[in-house]
Amino acid sequence: MNKKILKYIFLDLIRSRFILTYTVILFLISLFINYVSDSPQKTAASLLNVVLIIIPLVSMIFSSIHYYNSKEFMEFLLTQPVARSEIFRCEYLAVSLALCFAFIAGIGSIVILSGMSGAMIYLMISGLFLTFIFTGGAFLIASLVTDKVRGIGIAILMWLYFSVMFDGFVLMIFYLFRDYPLNNFIIGLTMLNPIDLSRILILMQLDISALMGFSGATFKNFFGQFYGKIISLLLMLIWIFIPLFLSQRIFKKKNF
Repeated sequence: MNKKILKYIFLDLIRSRFILTYTVILFLISLFINYVSDSPQKTAASLLNVVLIIIPLVSMIFSSIHYYNSKEFMEFLLTQPVARSEIFRCEYLAVSLALCFAFIAGIGSIVILSGMSGAMIYLMISGLFLTFIFTGGAFLIASLVTDKVRGIGIAILMWLYFSVMFDGFVLMIFYLFRDYPLNNFIIGLTMLNPIDLSRILILMQLDISALMGFSGATFKNFFGQFYGKIISLLLMLIWIFIPLFLSQRIFKKKNF
């Protein structure tokens, strides 16, 4: 890993207007939620929507735009004695770490003020995981799609699928095949959505079964509290490495 390239990109990103604005918005939203909530559990439950909706969306859009806008810089780096894989990893890590920095600075202080409960800790862990996952997803799309507008559009559609359409798809399957034993199938589907895994991970700490949806309740009942957390974390790690591995392979073979 080329630390100089990583440091240069990271410092450039955290000074950008977007990252600063993102940090301030997260802080203000978190401050307001903490002010109107009368317990850490209610604060965590309210911040859940911020983590599950805003974090993936911002990670997808910002990472996609950054990748397309950095093509000339990456072309310049390719003329230097630096391996392609190093350039790609530096870009990915710099963007992921900048977004994580904004997330921690924006929400972390409020989490500390409201009390470091188990739900809050898992909220922060899930937010960091989702940042890395959807940054990798954005890099994968940008590596595959040359056109900037089309690539960003696909990235938004991917976010829309995981955030909104997936649960509707699961409910439709459950309704159509309600006469059949679907527990194992639903668990398998849940593993295919990192946002669902994050929601389950946090709600297990809050113990609010009504908010977990059918897939979440099934996951909890099947794996139990301890195994549910471990499996969720392992699956989210897989969700980080698969898009990163695929996009790096494409980048190494791609002609700019």
